[in-house]
Amino acid sequence: MSKKVREPKTYEKAIKNWPEDDRPREKLLKKGARALSNSELLAILLRTGVNGASAIDLARKILKKFSTFRNMAHTDARDWKDLKGLGTAKVAHIQAALEIGRRFREDEASAGKQKVSSAKDIVDILMPQMRDLKTESFKVVYLDSNNRVIDIADAATGTVDHAMPIVREIIHSALQKFAASIICAHNHPSGNITPSAQDKKFTKELSDAGKLMEIKLMDHIIIGEDEHFSFADEGLMM
Repeated sequence: MSKKVREPKTYEKAIKNWPEDDRPREKLLKKGARALSNSELLAILLRTGVNGASAIDLARKILKKFSTFRNMAHTDARDWKDLKGLGTAKVAHIQAALEIGRRFREDEASAGKQKVSSAKDIVDILMPQMRDLKTESFKVVYLDSNNRVIDIADAATGTVDHAMPIVREIIHSALQKFAASIICAHNHPSGNITPSAQDKKFTKELSDAGKLMEIKLMDHIIIGEDEHFSFADEGLMM
């Protein structure tokens, strides 16, 4: 069991006047990032507070509003307006850090050329990126002849309930990447993972186009909030 990180003590004065061991930045350098609470990590990104509130105070207000970093990652500028003391620069620092974390997860998944043996392998990679999106997004996973990930790329981004990838562009990209097979995935912002008639039609069209170019469509995965639907697992691949 991981050790619970304690929240920093409450002081009435600015952070620069706190005991050195309690200052978030100095604590990170001395003990490592894992020793810091969520509010301390946020305080480092914020750098400074405002009159009457330290960076820690601001960080606590942010966490009270959004609860988790996952919720924070799927916000826009309008969601931050009611947090007094947060200018556009501070919000930009936070959003940049969250995006770095998301890209790190992507790099981690693709850098090792992860081998795919089931729909779950793809879901483990894409679920954290796609389950909270407010609009429908379509991704393609390109695989080599040993079912190892070559690349993961966006194919389309649409509205709250519709994204229309172009079959010929997906096949063209697969040829350029020397992919032997592909897996496509898209999210349903509603959370309902039941495939629509259009999902089924698109899957057949992409599969047929792939066969002509000897590129196999291995699966089409629909991602909901915390569950998924796999055409392959349900025996719907043709």
